[in-house]
Amino acid sequence: MALTLMAVHAHPDDEAIGTGGILARAAAEGIRTVVVTCTNGEYGDGPGGVKPGQEGHDPEAVAKVRKAELEAACRALNVTHLEMLGYHDSGMVDWEYKANQGVFARVPLEEATQRLAALFEHYRPDVVVTYEEESAYDHPDHVQTARVTLATAKATGIPRKLYLTALSLKNWQKLATMMQERGIESPFSDPDPAWVERLQASEAKITTAVDVKAYAQAKRAAVQAHASQMDESFFNKLPPDLFDFAFGEETFIRASDTTGVPVPEVDLFAGLR
Repeated sequence: MALTLMAVHAHPDDEAIGTGGILARAAAEGIRTVVVTCTNGEYGDGPGGVKPGQEGHDPEAVAKVRKAELEAACRALNVTHLEMLGYHDSGMVDWEYKANQGVFARVPLEEATQRLAALFEHYRPDVVVTYEEESAYDHPDHVQTARVTLATAKATGIPRKLYLTALSLKNWQKLATMMQERGIESPFSDPDPAWVERLQASEAKITTAVDVKAYAQAKRAAVQAHASQMDESFFNKLPPDLFDFAFGEETFIRASDTTGVPVPEVDLFAGLR
């Protein structure tokens, strides 16, 4: 039976940004790939970048667009299976929506874990990738996704290896310098010190760096498929060589392992093939 990689994400577009490289690489290596998206992304941008609560923002319409974009992105990455849990987006950490009944951040952990466990049982993933609960990006849906995935992995004992996405601060600082040298506006030119501190803490725990340079353009195609959210983002302002530099490597923290393979690693499937 072929090996299986499952990436568990919060919203449509997270699969491309965080794990597009490893998904495309795994598919090219004959590994079955499964993307699980927990929410519908209702509180993403509407037409023209309109935000939730502003005139012209229709959460249901946004979700419909984002679902189609997610399906297109998965095709660009040759993802084998896409599963959407269908939970309602909770909005950003400083928005009031996260307190609403029914949003993903308010769903009881046991309920969501049971839903994800059913997918674990069905696909039997060898490797699962999700977020670090205490990462620098504290979006309520990302935090909930991390909690649910970690709880599911522990309850089922199915994944043979479990990884958490982690950014390399050094690489992003180099990218910011390169963007500045070319006159390209960078969102990292004046970062919040607290954000940098949390990013440094995550970087110190990185165990695994996967070379995905050969799949950077597949990742770019997947990011661009999410046009409603990404057309005005810095991702699309990067020339190809800078995009390849920024996204030619994806880094992770190995959270659990049954193989005994030492770290650091360069392969999520080390010890499994």
